[in-house]
Amino acid sequence: MGDQYSRSRLIFGGAAMERLKNSRVAVFGLGGVGGSAAEALARGGVGALDLVDNDVFSPSNLNRQIFALRSTVGVYKTDAAAARIADIDPDCRVTLHRTFFLPENADSFDFSLYDYVVDAVDTVTAKLAIIMKAKASGVPVISCMGTGNKVDPSALKVADISGTSVCPLARVMRKALRARGVDHVTVVYSTEAPIDPDPEAAGEAPPPGRRSLPGSTSFVPGAAGLLIASRVILDLTGFDPGDRRRGV
Repeated sequence: MGDQYSRSRLIFGGAAMERLKNSRVAVFGLGGVGGSAAEALARGGVGALDLVDNDVFSPSNLNRQIFALRSTVGVYKTDAAAARIADIDPDCRVTLHRTFFLPENADSFDFSLYDYVVDAVDTVTAKLAIIMKAKASGVPVISCMGTGNKVDPSALKVADISGTSVCPLARVMRKALRARGVDHVTVVYSTEAPIDPDPEAAGEAPPPGRRSLPGSTSFVPGAAGLLIASRVILDLTGFDPGDRRRGV
């Protein structure tokens, strides 16, 4: 019987798996996208994860967030994520930050400690701060654009933000980043036009500061999280899928 990374080693090789083991990745936001990304990174062999969130699970999270269970409703997302990751790989070093990342507390995070940064937060101001901090520290960053009100996971793509289309959040981020002198950042986005949600169907009021609740499925946010994890792991290992398919 092989160890838990034996099948991954067949793809990436021993040296690459060692690089993953020695890598530290920060995941900002543990919702539908960030939770799936964090778990896939842990299962992929990343040796250290910093998990950043200050939310607790609610019943409305059960339809799409991988760490959300009946048993974790009311539990901090960071705590539930840490417990599950420990059950996947107890050697994965998990550092919890029970806080929301905001421009006001950005300087409390030392981005130079990370080998990669995952932005899976909801607000534009926080996303911009994460990207700018990562850029200033010379750390690779991948940012998730909008996955709400989408039903087609096959429309998700990994691209430079300069080449995005359709996604309203990508348009806002592209303009805001350009104003800050940043033209290029890797993102996951969808080419699917958002669906107009039924405001009466949710049975709950939107959170403060929002005019409406975004609809979400059990599969689009998770698919985006897996795309993010795949890009992070491929970059950290230096693996080129195209070369391997050609037998190089």
